[in-house]
Amino acid sequence: MVIAAYILDLLVGDPPWFPHPVIYIGKLIAALEKFFRLVARNPSALRLAGIFLAATVVGLSYLVTGFLIRLAELVHPWLALGVEIWLIATTFAVRGLAGAARDVLIPLSRGDLELARRKVSLIVGRDTRALDGRGITRATVETVAENIVDGFVSPLFYALIGGAPLAMAYRAVNTLDSMVGYRNEKYRDLGWASARLDDIANFLPARWTGLLLVAAAWLTGRRAGSAWRVIKSDARCHPSPNSGIPEAAMAGALGVRLGGLNYYGGQASFRAYLNQPGQPPVVDHIRQAIDMLYLTAALAVISGTAVKMISGSLF
Repeated sequence: MVIAAYILDLLVGDPPWFPHPVIYIGKLIAALEKFFRLVARNPSALRLAGIFLAATVVGLSYLVTGFLIRLAELVHPWLALGVEIWLIATTFAVRGLAGAARDVLIPLSRGDLELARRKVSLIVGRDTRALDGRGITRATVETVAENIVDGFVSPLFYALIGGAPLAMAYRAVNTLDSMVGYRNEKYRDLGWASARLDDIANFLPARWTGLLLVAAAWLTGRRAGSAWRVIKSDARCHPSPNSGIPEAAMAGALGVRLGGLNYYGGQASFRAYLNQPGQPPVVDHIRQAIDMLYLTAALAVISGTAVKMISGSLF
């Protein structure tokens, strides 16, 4: 199923005209956030509400997905298979991530910084209005590297373990983190459980991704040894326990320096450099990062499917 879902994502992606499950997960999160803020009036209550928010959204995502597959199965087993493949494909975002990066690459290559800033603002959380070409390039490469995990490897990991229901549950975790998992005043209490859950859910997939990126670097004649060294030396310096691994691997593989000064809501935030001796990324490194994304995704499918087949035959 995961192979078919992977191919479907590459061929179709997420058509804007087709309803996407994440849209409904997001609406559920927004409605529950509004409700919990009405009933929880102090930090302790908000932290407890945050647990209920995460459990409700993740649990419903799992159950509704399983119900849809079961409903299709009552009609015909082949329909159930098709529904599950489609649902798994909606949790993947290889085509979408590559397309978003290309949307930045094209105007940046033409020197159209204004359009490139608008495009990169759609895929990063940092302030982009004052970014120069190098800042736009670094933001794009970092985003591609980081999102290899939650945009593909993590949902693949959970699809291999528990099919579409578990993959959709992961997508709910990731959506919760992106909507309420901020460490600011507004979400510090309500979003803490979602942020911690996302860290836990991505822990193993992030480390698998690091190994896959090293393998992809070796297969393409890039700096595999450097990718591995930067993971070991610099990944832990990243504020996220997981995002630093793919970003460090990408920095080492491409021979570039990632990290540095960013602004969020007008507030400066300096992130430790990853592969500090590397050169600042240039436009072509976006293209190389997209290539690494595609190869890493393919390696994830191959290795994950192989492990599942071997474990199935043994147990």
